[in-house]
Amino acid sequence: MTFVRIGGVAHHVVVEGSGPVCVLSAGLGLSWFDWDPVVPLLAPYRTVVRFDRPGHGLSAPAAAPPTAAGEADRIAALLDALDAGPATVVGHSIAGFHAEAFARLHPARTAALVLVDSSVEEHPRPSRTPAVSRALGALLSAAGVPAALGPAVRRLSVRRDPAPTELIRRVYRTSRVLRGTLLENAHYGAVAAGLLALRDSHPLPPGLPVTVLAAPDGSARWEHRQRTLARRLDASYEAAAPSGHLVMLDRPEAVARAVLHPGGSGHPGGSGPPGGPGRPGGQVAA
Repeated sequence: MTFVRIGGVAHHVVVEGSGPVCVLSAGLGLSWFDWDPVVPLLAPYRTVVRFDRPGHGLSAPAAAPPTAAGEADRIAALLDALDAGPATVVGHSIAGFHAEAFARLHPARTAALVLVDSSVEEHPRPSRTPAVSRALGALLSAAGVPAALGPAVRRLSVRRDPAPTELIRRVYRTSRVLRGTLLENAHYGAVAAGLLALRDSHPLPPGLPVTVLAAPDGSARWEHRQRTLARRLDASYEAAAPSGHLVMLDRPEAVARAVLHPGGSGHPGGSGPPGGPGRPGGQVAA
């Protein structure tokens, strides 16, 4: 566990394992430990980098609102600080926007792209008023809501939560995480729109292995949107079934297989155990 200063903000970073680098970035309001089930499957074959975005986990509050380009540059600055070469970048949920933006803006530094039940916005709506988000965060914090209810809200949001109670309390009792989550949520639409603009101006590098790992969970509409995303990115589509949105907790072997064998069976995928982890146990249904 260490802290890396990026743009004047202290970022909490955990680095484990050895081999080619992969960067794991979790969704809105989540923390580095939400990747815990995946790390043992990757660390024998990859240098696994987990980090908390500003206002998440143990990282300091954000110095500026998030943007698609800014989050891509954050990943690049993290790799710079770690003196790391090209990386497989894994983005879950809203962090899928960030990971794809990184691949578009820093193609030479991207070994592969894995989107884990990524957010999808074909027509982003205007972001919520940031001032309202700041005011709400200040009001809830002053009322002591994070300290009183933060851990309980986390437990209700994450089914079968495997995270240790002491970590949940350490992270989610803070107003910092509440404010960080509200800030990212308030700028969700703007980040989505920024990514759509990058798709027009910055193509993905030819031959980049891309995997869209989705959790349809019985939703035909969500499966259609994820498959459409895969076609848009010329990516391999895989469905983690059964799984909820937090695929790294429900199907860690599916996430690990997507990292170790990027782009699906049509790509060589680099080093890793034949067939990937989790076989023949949990299978990823195409």
